[in-house]
Amino acid sequence: MERIYLYDTTLRDGAQREGISFSVEDKLRVAHKLDDLGVAFIEGGWPGANPKDDLFFERLRGESFKHSAVAAFCSTRRPGLRAEADEGLKKVLAAGTEWVTTFGKCWDLHVHAGLRTSLEENLAMIEETVAFLRFSGRRVIFDCEHWFDGFAKNPDYALASLQAAARAGAEWLVLCDTNGGMLPKQIRESVGAVRAFCEAQDLAAGLGIHTHNDSETAVANALAAVELGARMVHGTINGYGERCGNANLCALLPNLQLKMGYELVSPDQLGCLTEVAHFVSEVANLAPNDHAAYVGASAFAHKGGIHVSAVQRNPQTYEHIVPESVGNRRRILVSDQAGLSNILHKLADLGFRFERHDPAVAHILQQIKQLEAEGYQFEAAEASFELLVRECLKVREPFFTLEGLYTACQTFPDQSVRSEATVRVRVGRALQHTAADGNGPVSALDAALRKALVGFYPQVASMHLVDYKVRILEGNLGTSALTRVLVESSDGTGRWTTIGVSPNIIEASCRAVIEGLEYGLSRGRR
Repeated sequence: MERIYLYDTTLRDGAQREGISFSVEDKLRVAHKLDDLGVAFIEGGWPGANPKDDLFFERLRGESFKHSAVAAFCSTRRPGLRAEADEGLKKVLAAGTEWVTTFGKCWDLHVHAGLRTSLEENLAMIEETVAFLRFSGRRVIFDCEHWFDGFAKNPDYALASLQAAARAGAEWLVLCDTNGGMLPKQIRESVGAVRAFCEAQDLAAGLGIHTHNDSETAVANALAAVELGARMVHGTINGYGERCGNANLCALLPNLQLKMGYELVSPDQLGCLTEVAHFVSEVANLAPNDHAAYVGASAFAHKGGIHVSAVQRNPQTYEHIVPESVGNRRRILVSDQAGLSNILHKLADLGFRFERHDPAVAHILQQIKQLEAEGYQFEAAEASFELLVRECLKVREPFFTLEGLYTACQTFPDQSVRSEATVRVRVGRALQHTAADGNGPVSALDAALRKALVGFYPQVASMHLVDYKVRILEGNLGTSALTRVLVESSDGTGRWTTIGVSPNIIEASCRAVIEGLEYGLSRGRR
């Protein structure tokens, strides 16, 4: 079977997503992670477009990659200017990469409205740019911008743009659904026509596909193009990109390898996919999409009791692949929809072995359903679930007790706000009475609790809040509504989430923060 080449454009196209701003160091870290994954091509950025990309390519000279070729990105020469005189192309050559990806207009609308030049001049721009890059010792990938829209409106001109690039020496012709508006049927028809044209004209360049997700069909469109002969597939990790994003390589890679039989990376590399997806989201400072296919935390999560029972007998009943093949894992959730199978599975994860008929299991299930009816949500707070189980089994360790809490917020004439929390905490027979400031009442509460406990439990010094989420339940009740607080904590080696529910947001936050500290202490003890 022919090889499929993955081309990652996270560092250029993906960085155009709203809210992402990679530093040079970020880009280097991501590039090495993509190399470890086995991606064939990494698009590093556009030399000359900004100082950050210039520095990235400068730093790249001191880096080595085992599996990936890094490509520089650029446009064709400007209208009315010789390629060798174009400053943009000079900067691309100065980047020193073996591969250069250059894009040109393939839709006559963009030639007239965007470039404001003639159709003939645009074809000359394409051919002369590719020829100049080839003469300068570079291997060239030609991105056929707005290909599918252009082919739909003026197929002869769109095909002529391909011919111009191939005639000048481009090794790849990548068909771009730049607006992201195509559907798989349109992709198949266009790619089939291009393949027939290339064979008839004896064009040696390989075909590629670059899709955007504005119609939520980017992955499906890319797979359709592969079925019709595309052998280079462009995309980004987690589907990051401008507007609605690009084709998601975290779905494309396993679909191509596990479902369509192409071997793009080794099984061990594919097993790192979830780790890479989460790594890039961390570097981008974006929360991972828990519901992402293959790599999301919920991709192999089972909640309904019937589902859990079936999966335990045969995972194929509700799982389309083995989770570990992409580095993910099966998760059994606990909720008001849980059955005995869910509880038994979770108890086994915690090291407790019970038979289905054991009264302790029924008691735990009853407690969960009662608390979830009151607003708790244990599927999102597994640390609180574990503490609840230990409470029901009478093995919950009492590290400390909160005997009093006072919080205050004061506003000053300069509009600044000062928050303070005072706590009384009992550890064994000792009573600690401490106070602390924070940038809000919850921050002050957390600081005061840790200040009171650190003398008894030094490991508390390494614990800190990572995330804090608030949801108002039964919003029609206004200020009398229940508040659900989820707190994510970390000790530097792991993360865990706890929950608190109360009509009072401070009380709900206090419960979640206290359980976060208690779980961290019990985790360290175990």
